[in-house]
Amino acid sequence: MSEFRYSLNSSTIKPQPILKKIAIAAEAGYEAIELWHMDIDAHLETGGSLSDIRKAVDDAGLAVPTTIHIHGWFQPAGEEHRRAMDEARRKLEQSAAVGAPYAVAGPPHGVCDRELGAQHYHELLELGREFGVKPAMEYLGFVEEFKTIEDALDIINRCDHPDACIVIDPFHCYAGGGPIESIGKLKAAQIAVSHFNDAPAEPEPSTQRDPDRVMPGDGAINLKLYCDKLREIDYDGFLSLELFREDLWQQDPLEVAKLGLEKMRAAAEA
Repeated sequence: MSEFRYSLNSSTIKPQPILKKIAIAAEAGYEAIELWHMDIDAHLETGGSLSDIRKAVDDAGLAVPTTIHIHGWFQPAGEEHRRAMDEARRKLEQSAAVGAPYAVAGPPHGVCDRELGAQHYHELLELGREFGVKPAMEYLGFVEEFKTIEDALDIINRCDHPDACIVIDPFHCYAGGGPIESIGKLKAAQIAVSHFNDAPAEPEPSTQRDPDRVMPGDGAINLKLYCDKLREIDYDGFLSLELFREDLWQQDPLEVAKLGLEKMRAAAEA
């Protein structure tokens, strides 16, 4: 049976500065932490360095599964695309500096040109090879067209690149209407990381957004099925607690992180 590893997505304790987030993740008992580029940039803007972050991660004994996120790469053309790729290069350099093997690449929010998006994803993957970082596509359950595992697989197949991979997430399966069973269409190596969370039964799933997420086991998603499907494809990578709740951000971040890890284990190991 595949054994999962547990990571903290730093969005879960968002108000904290990045070095404190790293320390909290380690103290709470996680093996890893996902870092956001906005937090990295905030650290740099106050006089910090990328080496500070890498040292904090290494000293804490943590892995960094991904950095989050690269956007705007999917379908703009011309000068807009060039600027998007320049920004992607900057972020991929950060990913490599902090030790992340993957960088989350967000999808378009409106109508999308999949052929152009696949071409640009191939280009983004080639750029990632310069830094030893794989950009991983993320589907989002609340966007117009790119909301299911099948949507992400379509781009993987179209782009025809050996490094193509995705981020999966039970909340986005639930909100986007894609069946959890679609995990069975993936190979374990195609999954950069699995975000992990739950969602309430109400409001209607398609109307839910990031702040609606709840702790694993506190909602209506069949997380046992989700984890069973991951085990069936021999996925033994990270489950990463990703929440965006104002009420949690107001609480003691260490206690939130500890509770999250407890609930993740209870849901994943049931």
